[in-house]
Amino acid sequence: MATTTPTPAPTEAGTASAAAAAPGADERIARDRERIDELDRRIIDLVQERMEVSARIQRARIGAGGRRVNLSREMEILTRYRERLGRPGTSLAMTLLELCRGRV
Repeated sequence: MATTTPTPAPTEAGTASAAAAAPGADERIARDRERIDELDRRIIDLVQERMEVSARIQRARIGAGGRRVNLSREMEILTRYRERLGRPGTSLAMTLLELCRGRV
């Protein structure tokens, strides 16, 4: 019976040497990193827009005599993120909610 030696997890150095061995890998990595940077810029812009919309909703709700926070609405949001992104989606949604409405 042959035994296999587990392959160690790639390190930064190991990843770099593997990338150098694959033709065009450095260029591909650079392009993909640029794409991620652009996506991050768009995500940040969208979060800032969400914060503005949320502030308008809070002002309207408070102006109408309601509460600043609508817990049933927040539960809908948490569920949506969890269903689409799994368990980490809940943490992401909680962070967004805190950014948009402040700490409860």
